[in-house]
Amino acid sequence: MQKYYVCPECQGHLMVGDYIILSAKNRQDKRGLLLLHPEIGNYSSIKHPSFKFTAGDPIDFYCPMCQHYLQSRFDKNLVHVIMIDKDRKEYDVYFSRIAGEKSTYQVAGDKTVSATGEHSHRYTYFKIPEELKKYLQK
Repeated sequence: MQKYYVCPECQGHLMVGDYIILSAKNRQDKRGLLLLHPEIGNYSSIKHPSFKFTAGDPIDFYCPMCQHYLQSRFDKNLVHVIMIDKDRKEYDVYFSRIAGEKSTYQVAGDKTVSATGEHSHRYTYFKIPEELKKYLQK
């Protein structure tokens, strides 16, 4: 079994074939589907040419099944999904909702496992010592 991704709300599977499929809404309130590469640190994606956005635009991401807004509780510019690996270990995965911004974080429990992407320094929550993060929980 390969790794797969699920919605944190409904636990619905977000992968079809080789891509994570998410519903999205751009700055002009137009909706579309985005297919994201499942490898952490690979920022390639596929979308229909009519679904437009430019670098720097915020994109709202939703579960395509339950329409849950996937915004992180830590930062309004991060999206949250759950990754389950081949050993059935769960990780919280956070990535930037800002088009063109390359920031992804893989978290196990309350420990950051990896931070990837050239813009990952922008989200300082994941650099705070683990023993202090509990004071920031909402």
